[in-house]
Amino acid sequence: MAGPVVIGRILTPDTLAGSALLFVPIAAVSLVAWQTVGPAPQGTVTHYLILTVAVLAFSTFTGNSGILSFGHVAFMGLAAHISGLLTIPPAQKGVFLPDVPSWLAGTDMHVLVAGLIAVALVTSIGFLVGIPISRLGGASAAIATLGLLIIVYGVIVGARDFTRGSQALIGVPKTVDIPTALVFVAVAILLARLFRDSLSGLELRAAREDEPAASAIGVNAPGRRLFAWTVSAAIAAVAGVLLAHYLGVYSPREFYFQITFAILAMLIVGGMTSVSGAVVGAVLVTVLIEVLRGAEERVNAAFFDEPTVFGLTDIGLSLAILGVLFWRRNGLFGYWEIEELAGGWRRWTGFERGPPAADAVVERVSGEGALEIDGVVKSFGGLRAVDGASLALRPGEILGLIGPNGSGKTTLLGCVSGALDVTAGRVGLDGADITAMPAHMIARSRVGRTFQNIRLFANLTCLDNVKAALAASGARRPANGMEARALMAELGVEDYAERRAGALAYGLQRRLEIARALALEPRYLLLDEPAAGMNETESDELLGILAGLRESRGLGLLIVDHDLRLIMRLCDRVVVLNKGRVIAEGTPGEVQSDPDVIEAYLGQRRAARKAAAHQP
Repeated sequence: MAGPVVIGRILTPDTLAGSALLFVPIAAVSLVAWQTVGPAPQGTVTHYLILTVAVLAFSTFTGNSGILSFGHVAFMGLAAHISGLLTIPPAQKGVFLPDVPSWLAGTDMHVLVAGLIAVALVTSIGFLVGIPISRLGGASAAIATLGLLIIVYGVIVGARDFTRGSQALIGVPKTVDIPTALVFVAVAILLARLFRDSLSGLELRAAREDEPAASAIGVNAPGRRLFAWTVSAAIAAVAGVLLAHYLGVYSPREFYFQITFAILAMLIVGGMTSVSGAVVGAVLVTVLIEVLRGAEERVNAAFFDEPTVFGLTDIGLSLAILGVLFWRRNGLFGYWEIEELAGGWRRWTGFERGPPAADAVVERVSGEGALEIDGVVKSFGGLRAVDGASLALRPGEILGLIGPNGSGKTTLLGCVSGALDVTAGRVGLDGADITAMPAHMIARSRVGRTFQNIRLFANLTCLDNVKAALAASGARRPANGMEARALMAELGVEDYAERRAGALAYGLQRRLEIARALALEPRYLLLDEPAAGMNETESDELLGILAGLRESRGLGLLIVDHDLRLIMRLCDRVVVLNKGRVIAEGTPGEVQSDPDVIEAYLGQRRAARKAAAHQP
């Protein structure tokens, strides 16, 4: 009974439908070509199929992480040379590789065995190389992958005894044809979709959109990047083995900048953020390359007496990339998969329709303990943004944190949530010291937060925003949307489940961010200016929602806001910060009448009026 349940959670209708819609047309056209055309067109189709496997390797990492990789062709080159070296007949090794070690000189493996060894070795290398790369982000990670490509190319060229240096490796068995390549295309498409639709893939795509926000819901972004990098290295290694045994003769230059440029063009044209975009981009760019090569040959024959490298293919690919970036920045498919563009699989099947709000089941937090901030200091160079602040929040309590602009409120929340390192002091959670704990582990310890400037995963759907938090919370919940929809219904945003989060109105985005934070089942929830930008009616609605959360869930709320009307009506206690220090603490009434609080607010306003009066 457990088996079908697990498979049903992995092979969702979306995954199966999307994979079939991509693979079936490719298989049909390829098999027709196999039966009807000559060797040269068959070779073009086989080469396209192998590049499709390669582009899916790039897409598995780049599409989910948002980090452009130049390094995956290095894995292809390594796998090709390892597999080739293990399968070249001993007689030919004696001629072309006379200095190869004796234990290898007599090796003559079957292509399948050699391919498995090559993929296993390259995947292991990919994992080790990925450990430092996964801790980088953005441009620095992309540059690191470029360095990997250059280093591996240099190693292959330098290992003359094993690779013939920059000369071509000769004698590799040619065993890959259209049916063989098609099998691996099917596997690669399914693997790429399985990863994208998995919990790990969803977490990584959340980190791609906004890594600090992803950490705040429990996503271990470096860990997810490392997993994606390793899986994609394995797929790239398979593509390298296929290309080696399709070509039969190849040099290290086959696995360098030229093929890297072609694969990146496929990703950019189709859309690097979706599996469908990668596959369709491979089709379009392959057709474009063949057309441009034919045109280049005709131009050379018509205008030049000697064979000439005209460069028309590279120029055409560059113009295609520029055109797509100009008209469709995210590629032809953007963030969509083929089944979504074909009408919306979820709308066809009603898949993942969750219970209505009335059926939502919530768990009331119980137990003793507190979230304690004890003498916390946070310095930025010579500036102390927080200077020895101390306060405590208990489950079931609503604590307001107010103060003038620049008083350190948001910085203090960053220290508590792990987004900022604490310079001095201690943060405790139910008696445990969490001061040095990373942000994603604090989130998994059931401390949620929202941000002063809303930080949703704008290019994911509203439903996927909440599902990402459910996945990253540490409980590793099943990949269905029922619980996510229940949380959205609780905040009044369930009707927008399939919309992109970035398309929602401001007030709805605030509610969605709170729903996402509640997916952690937090004992303590830190809200940074939740009423910012709201009118009085919206602020009153938010007050009712927050009060209801305390009653239904019993969680502790720490609220930072400049809306003193909301703070004074909602909070049990209020803490006032000024210049990073706690200057008052008590009930709303006590704080309102405190002379230091009055001076902090009025003094700032007087200074502002004085500065304005002295302006010319």
